[in-house]
Amino acid sequence: MGTGKRDAKVNGVLIVDKPQGVTSHDIVAAVRAALHTRKVGHAGTLDPMATGALVIGVGHATRLLQYIVEHTKTYSATIRFGQRTTTDDADGEFVEREAEAAVLPTLEQVREAVANEYTGDIEQIPNAVSAIKVNGQRAYDLAREGRHVELKARRVTVHAFDVLGGRQTQAANGTPVLDVDVRVTCSAGTYIRALARDLGNDFHCGAHLTRLRREAVGAFRVRDARIVRAHAEARTFVNRDGEEITRNRAVLDCVGEDLAGHLLTMVQAAQLTLPVLAVSEAQAADLRFGRRIVAQAPTDDERPAHHHGEHVWAAIGSADGEPEVVAIVERAKHHEFKPVTVFAANTGNE
Repeated sequence: MGTGKRDAKVNGVLIVDKPQGVTSHDIVAAVRAALHTRKVGHAGTLDPMATGALVIGVGHATRLLQYIVEHTKTYSATIRFGQRTTTDDADGEFVEREAEAAVLPTLEQVREAVANEYTGDIEQIPNAVSAIKVNGQRAYDLAREGRHVELKARRVTVHAFDVLGGRQTQAANGTPVLDVDVRVTCSAGTYIRALARDLGNDFHCGAHLTRLRREAVGAFRVRDARIVRAHAEARTFVNRDGEEITRNRAVLDCVGEDLAGHLLTMVQAAQLTLPVLAVSEAQAADLRFGRRIVAQAPTDDERPAHHHGEHVWAAIGSADGEPEVVAIVERAKHHEFKPVTVFAANTGNE
């Protein structure tokens, strides 16, 4: 694995259980330091408040991230009715509501609204404080500068929205609130904070998330035996202006060979990410030269459920008796496939 120098031969995928209080980029930085390689990325940003499954690609596996990020996501969350915040989650500042006390919904009213308005294909306006780019700038950067951010509604799919239970309680400032625990399975690009915001608006009482945990990204689950645990650690330093700053950093709970043991290989990661197209040695050589091949694709029944609608396959062959990822391919004609991304032989597929 290497202990002191950059190791470009590390290729694979890690599933990290992101702790609260750090960014997704903080996790990427921790993995880069632990594995001594800069080629690290993640599939799908988690807000600092959120916890759960963050899929990290290392080396050549970073090329799989664009496909992993499109997978269906599953979240568990708690929606607090009765309070609005500037970010629609617990990290934002509270927004003063109207002088007249808001009437909180009942749990049955929430269930009815979810079933009627927030399940299936819906139009959703993303949160203003989000990573979406507006004219080349992140929406959250514009919002922090005090600039008005207007994002367009986009179609997303909520496959399942289960209301698990709820309880009436009081917030820290004495405001009566209703906390509702939910579980949501949705398409890529769905904002759970926006679901909370819109439900609060529907009931004219405001709402925000007090808890958000990503349970799964496609087949990459937080309960996986190879999950990498991490925690947040406060770090104090003096900046260029002489100011003392305290910020959290992400610390992985395992490093070195222990961390390497949690790494999914390129083949394992590809099999969890895309439907597989088995190729021969001759077909592998053709793909690596950019040539099309003739092959029989798997039927829809043979595809994992979370790959329906995908139009690319992982072409997997064999080298010296061991499986290797040859390329990502797409259909050119009925039985012809052309390479989209090619992986060189013997470059860390193991």
